[in-house]
Amino acid sequence: MKNKLKTGLVIVLAISTLAFTTISEKNIDLKQSTVTWKGYKVTGQHEGTINLKEGVLSFDNNKLVGGNFIIDMTSITNTDLDGGMKGKLEGHLKSDDFFGVEKHPTAKFIITKVENKGTNYSVTGNLTIKNITNSITFDMNVNGNSASAALKIDRSKFDVRYGSPSFFNDLQDKAIYDDFDLNVSLSF
Repeated sequence: MKNKLKTGLVIVLAISTLAFTTISEKNIDLKQSTVTWKGYKVTGQHEGTINLKEGVLSFDNNKLVGGNFIIDMTSITNTDLDGGMKGKLEGHLKSDDFFGVEKHPTAKFIITKVENKGTNYSVTGNLTIKNITNSITFDMNVNGNSASAALKIDRSKFDVRYGSPSFFNDLQDKAIYDDFDLNVSLSF
């Protein structure tokens, strides 16, 4: 009898907990959302865009609690060069020297932890590039039906080696720094 009573109490608690949970998922508007990148080298920098393939943010009573994203690595474009140099850089970024998009056409990010910091959130999640997953943490601002974040990614942690001082010595002015920036602006 005691076991049936305990089991019944556990079921009632589980149901009542579910009844008060108001998790809602909001799909990212892919046409209105943007992701820009900026990479740095000893002699300058390059920048461009990359598209999201899909994405969703999860909220509990309008508080961010999770989310996940698929990034279309085949969409990498450069915005600071023109003509042949633009095409050459884009092709190189898509090659095995960098992101190997033929073998790895998508990357993904899954939120694993969210801390509410008042007007913004500290977001931790697993970023997977080239089938290598690393945890990253960054601040995200959510305002109405939009969110924004600035991330710094260390490409060497994802085996993106070309021109990296982490893998090669004596690169001098040919070095490409490991950290690159992603600026994300989401609409949902």
